[in-house]
Amino acid sequence: MKKLGFGFMRLPLRNTEDPANVDIEQVIQMVDHYLDRGFTYFDTAYMYHGFTSENIIRQVLTSRYPRDRFVLTTKMPTMRLQKKADLNRIFNEQLSKCGVDYFDYYLLHNLNTSHYEIAERLDAFVFIQEKKRIGQARKIGFSYHDGPQLLDHILTEHPYVDVVQLQINYLDWDSAGIQSKNCYDIARRHGKEVIVMEPVKGGALANVPEEVQQLFAQAAPGRSPASWAIRFAASLDGVLTVLSGMSNLEQLMDNTGYMEDFQPLNAAERKIVAQAAAILKKSIAIPCTGCNYCIQGCPEGIPIPTYFSLYNAEMQSLRRGFSVQQVYYENYAKNHSKASACIQCGQCESQCPQHLPVIQWLKKVVDVLEE
Repeated sequence: MKKLGFGFMRLPLRNTEDPANVDIEQVIQMVDHYLDRGFTYFDTAYMYHGFTSENIIRQVLTSRYPRDRFVLTTKMPTMRLQKKADLNRIFNEQLSKCGVDYFDYYLLHNLNTSHYEIAERLDAFVFIQEKKRIGQARKIGFSYHDGPQLLDHILTEHPYVDVVQLQINYLDWDSAGIQSKNCYDIARRHGKEVIVMEPVKGGALANVPEEVQQLFAQAAPGRSPASWAIRFAASLDGVLTVLSGMSNLEQLMDNTGYMEDFQPLNAAERKIVAQAAAILKKSIAIPCTGCNYCIQGCPEGIPIPTYFSLYNAEMQSLRRGFSVQQVYYENYAKNHSKASACIQCGQCESQCPQHLPVIQWLKKVVDVLEE
């Protein structure tokens, strides 16, 4: 299977204010070009595009192509589950909306501390195991937005899952907030294949500063910044596919162009990507080095560097509406104090080697990441 997946979360819209008002004609063109170039993997979910993405899959794909022409993934919305009966009700609804008899991959959606508790309470892992046993889900797993410790726990408790979907890109690779590398390492240690989401970080790595554009252009004239980001993720061992939420035909033609005959990054290209990441990190809002001195002695136990990392990621993201950084923030806040718990004692600022105005930055974290 070619390593570029077509994500149905950021489809072209006729009205940018209405996520359900999708440009169906353009999506049909995109699907046709994608399949014509030998790509097969489609990813959707119950709630994408105002709960219409699965219906759109049926309209543009499953009603127009035989079942063996494509690989289809969707996800159980763990955040919407209230009772065990919801599992079967939603699953059957998804089969009907997508117009299929089975899913190639079926995932529990967006596991984190609270959603994992829901999944455990309602035996969601038992449910997807049974769907695999009877053939309605060929492979099973979960998408994940939390830290490596919980991921290790989940995979230890449920070793039979086939895949894990993780946020991985070259900017989040060593981020204190997202921890892409650490999560990837955990998944591979458990022998799981990885589906990559957010390889272009919500568009931020497709629209890079001029300095990074020049760096890429000198190395490979005509190659898009997005190509470097997607190839970085696709070059990792054990990656099944890299999802791209392509929002127009132009993006799809670019992505399929360089991924049709995918070549992993070589050593020289990896160095260029590392340089790009370093340049991007210099432009971050809060120049925190993550030394953790500020945490020692904080009376409220606020994980300041982690929150600063998430704030920086949010400032670099071009996405509007849903924010994955807010998801991670809420996850951390379940086990730690929020930034708004700061009592402005000044202990953190007295310990900061960078002499940052930590208290003022925490207020900005509150404004941006706390609802």
